[in-house]
Amino acid sequence: MAMRPPVSVPALSRRAKVVIGAIGVLLVLFTAIGTLTNVYVDYLWFDETGYTGVFWTELQTRALLFAVAGVATGGLTALAIHLAYRFRPTFRPMSLEQQNLERYRQSLEPRRTLVLTAVGVVLGLFAGFTAQSNWETWLSFRNSTDFGQVDPQFGVDLSFFVFDYPFYRLLLGFGFAIVLLALIGSLLTHYVFGGLRLQTPGQKLTSAAMVQLSVLLGAFVALKALAYWLDRYGLVYSDRGELFTGASYTDVNALLPAKTILVFAAAVCAIAFFANVVVRNFRLPAAALVLLLLSSLVIGVAYPAIVQQFVVRPSANEREADYIERAIESTREAYGLSDVEYVDYAQQSTGDEVDTDAVLAELRNDSETIPNARLLDPNVLADTFTARQQIRNVYGFPEKLDIDRYTIDGETRDYVVAVRELNSEALSENQQTWINRHTVFTHGNGFVAAPANQVVAGQEGGEPNFTTRDLPTVGTIEVEQPRIYYGELIEDYSVVGAPEDATPREFDQPEDGSDEGQINNTYGGEGGVAIGSFFRQLTFAIYYRERNFLLSSAVNDASKVLYVRNPRDRVEKAAPFLDVDGDPYPAVIDGRVTWILDGYTTSDSYPYAEPMELGEAASDALTGTGTTALPNEQFNYIRNSVKATVDAYDGTVRLYEWDTEDPVLETFMKAFPDAVEPRSEMSDELVQHVRYPEDLFKLQRDILTRYHVSNPVDFYNQNDRWQVPADPTLDTQEAQPPYYILAQRPGDPAASFQLTSALNAFRRENLSSFISASSDPETYGEIQVLQLPGNTPFRGPQQVQQSFNTNDQVRPDVTLFNSAESQAVFGNLLTLPIGGDGLLYVQPLYVEGTGENSFPLLRKVLVNYGGRVGYADTLADALDQVFGAGAGESATDSDGTPAPEQPATPPEGSGETPAPPAGDGSDPTLEQAVTDLDAALEALSEAQRSGDFGAQGDALEELQAAVEAYQAAQAAAASPGG
Repeated sequence: MAMRPPVSVPALSRRAKVVIGAIGVLLVLFTAIGTLTNVYVDYLWFDETGYTGVFWTELQTRALLFAVAGVATGGLTALAIHLAYRFRPTFRPMSLEQQNLERYRQSLEPRRTLVLTAVGVVLGLFAGFTAQSNWETWLSFRNSTDFGQVDPQFGVDLSFFVFDYPFYRLLLGFGFAIVLLALIGSLLTHYVFGGLRLQTPGQKLTSAAMVQLSVLLGAFVALKALAYWLDRYGLVYSDRGELFTGASYTDVNALLPAKTILVFAAAVCAIAFFANVVVRNFRLPAAALVLLLLSSLVIGVAYPAIVQQFVVRPSANEREADYIERAIESTREAYGLSDVEYVDYAQQSTGDEVDTDAVLAELRNDSETIPNARLLDPNVLADTFTARQQIRNVYGFPEKLDIDRYTIDGETRDYVVAVRELNSEALSENQQTWINRHTVFTHGNGFVAAPANQVVAGQEGGEPNFTTRDLPTVGTIEVEQPRIYYGELIEDYSVVGAPEDATPREFDQPEDGSDEGQINNTYGGEGGVAIGSFFRQLTFAIYYRERNFLLSSAVNDASKVLYVRNPRDRVEKAAPFLDVDGDPYPAVIDGRVTWILDGYTTSDSYPYAEPMELGEAASDALTGTGTTALPNEQFNYIRNSVKATVDAYDGTVRLYEWDTEDPVLETFMKAFPDAVEPRSEMSDELVQHVRYPEDLFKLQRDILTRYHVSNPVDFYNQNDRWQVPADPTLDTQEAQPPYYILAQRPGDPAASFQLTSALNAFRRENLSSFISASSDPETYGEIQVLQLPGNTPFRGPQQVQQSFNTNDQVRPDVTLFNSAESQAVFGNLLTLPIGGDGLLYVQPLYVEGTGENSFPLLRKVLVNYGGRVGYADTLADALDQVFGAGAGESATDSDGTPAPEQPATPPEGSGETPAPPAGDGSDPTLEQAVTDLDAALEALSEAQRSGDFGAQGDALEELQAAVEAYQAAQAAAASPGG
């Protein structure tokens, strides 16, 4: 048979080769410059913040894993291919199959070194990039810390599962990948070069091919034996139990012995393949492989399924009892719920029936909870803060304000707080030049606080009582450094700093409250990366693709660049081993505005603990509205192990070891020895402002809906399950957010700052329990669960909200408020425990205009206790409606004296125009005052409709004069001589 002539391979011209080579060089060059620039700018940030140890440790670990995995995968695969080529047969039988392969051989022969190198490099790069992303797994394995707790099934420390097991699985995965790639490469090489002849008569494999393939198949089966051995430990993550996580009855009694048998079966099969190097007959290893496959199906799949179906399911609550106990104990431990205090609460109450005398006694004795009932909702009042405290358009407040507590003149209160940040998105069109955006408008200024249980009365009724406010900042909380260079709204980088004799460029604050004048400033803090040299300026010009770093006079020898300015981003960058809570909050510590953040250590390998999706479990109806969602990664262990701070002026990041007993944090502290400071370094003032973190609390309350049950039979039957209620104030099925309150818990001697949540019965709207987590330094982290009697129909949040919406007094007002010019806004529905008898619901009702510059004002307070609804202008009056006259005065420390009747003049921009008082014609002076007041109101309404702010100001002055004239006339008419 005549052979076909080989097909020639088209050759590139010299010019084409030069062009392709030049393009390749440029691509590599630009990629290298971009990558090196990014790495260098990263390094400069770590150097500025003092966390270069984190930078080098992470970089070196990534590089090490990249190199090892890349060389092992690419090198071993290339070696296998080389050996297959090296021991190719010298002579090949003449057949059609070999003729067809000849052209491929002739094409590959001249380029075999290039092809082999390319295969090794490409596979090595893929493996390296995959391996380097697992740098935390390696560091955890290398620096593992014992938990001091032993697994009940295997008798090993839990650190084996959390730190060692994931690394062994990673190694095993790479081992399988390398062997499979080497096997595929060897098979293809043997086939192309004649060592494997699928369609050629006679011997199908040469001796060399048989030896190599036997070794690779033996290695694969040996790895499978190791996998079976690790599978035994992997049973602690089994979900066969359906309602719980961890080794079940079937896993322990059927699958665990099966996995052990399969280990030995796979080992025998691997020996058979290795023996084939000498025997060179695939019959024996093939028979062993078939036996292994059958064994894995029969004893590894069929037998456990039979045990589960016919032994466990008929009496699962009894068979699984011991294993459910393990799951309950481990899940509680994994989520920090081992020491929860359960209190049988309101056991004598009958739900809607109120023992008035007993409750009044409780109210009179309550001097801690009701007086501190929060009327200001930080989730509603951002527009109010903006309208009253923005001052200039370049400033702004986040969508969600924050709650903290301060002790002023010996009295501790919770405050709604915020910082007046630079809002990069609010700059006007003429402020959008590079000079303005990056060198003039560089920072915010000021701290704003209002007591959460107070509003302003009188003319500006319903507004927060800003006790710390304005520019320069004044008030009861002393702020020595009010400038905010690092915050949640600052998205751009800024170029700051100038020589001492230079004119200040940065806008600092308006001058004397003027709308036109301004005071400028030059940044003098320690933050920022110096860019005085041409090399640094070139670096940042490349990084930001901005030539002004090289051309603008604003960039000089004293300049610095401030970047990575969001507090959460800074902490995540400084501590990449932490997940950071989605709600940083500002506090004034030693006169400086400081962002406080909570850092979590997590693991997805804690044995017997129920896994959850982090982002999903920590979300609620307000996630994404002023807060950041956590990454949606799986985990089953979490600790609030770190408290972090970021200085709002100089950006200093400090990490403090908060949980001193967390083995995961201890492990990372070994890996990054200088990153986390001891807890003792926290100042007393800082400790007074730490809060129990919201995201952790949301995870824990979700777990408690199921794992508050201790009896395994009850757990299996799910007959005492709870659920997180939907937010009743929003048209959504998303979870109700937890709320910070200052209240006295049952059994505590005084009020404490705590995070709270109500829980309903499963798939019912009745209340089942009330959870609180203390933020007080003395009792921090103590979780208390008030368990309500299961057969008592206590109203849950949705039912209470419905009782408000349908109330005969509330419904007409809400209809009136929801007009073309205004809308009703229900604030947070707070649940307050009162003594030991019941739960009081308190909710503020705001009214907000529909105009462009409108903002919410508190108009009413709603109260519900035992099904009774109170609805009034003040909390004291609402309590009187529920409990009788005098109850509100006793509970709120109010004298209960109603304010004189007068027209409530809304602040500018509120969108509300109050109705004038009616005259009766008996007093001409009073009648004229009413007429003037009517005219002033009409003028204000017209000015608001036109959007003319100047006219609105004039109208407000006229209205104020008319109000004063009316009050004087009313007083004269009421006097004896009148």
